[in-house]
Amino acid sequence: MEKIQNASIVKAANIYYDGKVTSRTVELNDGSIQSLGIMLPGDYTFGTNEAEIMEMLSGELDVKLPGEEWKTLTTPETFNVGANTSFDVNVKTVTDYCCSYVKGQ
Repeated sequence: MEKIQNASIVKAANIYYDGKVTSRTVELNDGSIQSLGIMLPGDYTFGTNEAEIMEMLSGELDVKLPGEEWKTLTTPETFNVGANTSFDVNVKTVTDYCCSYVKGQ
């Protein structure tokens, strides 16, 4: 899906790793939440509260999901992350992403 329709955007940015990772929260009319963001090259670890679907819109990165080996992803690419866990990324090029939060999984 190229467009998000029927949504509200939270104006304040989510800023991580000294501004090297930023996103904006998108609240859809059905109550679901997504974030749209950019990751600059670097190594990052992210924790999850809810399950996430990470959709890479542009860029290249290596990802290490729980219990898995490192793998290289280039766009377009999607990966899933379980709730209450963490994952590591090594961002190779500026990466544009959309994260969808999945409640109850």
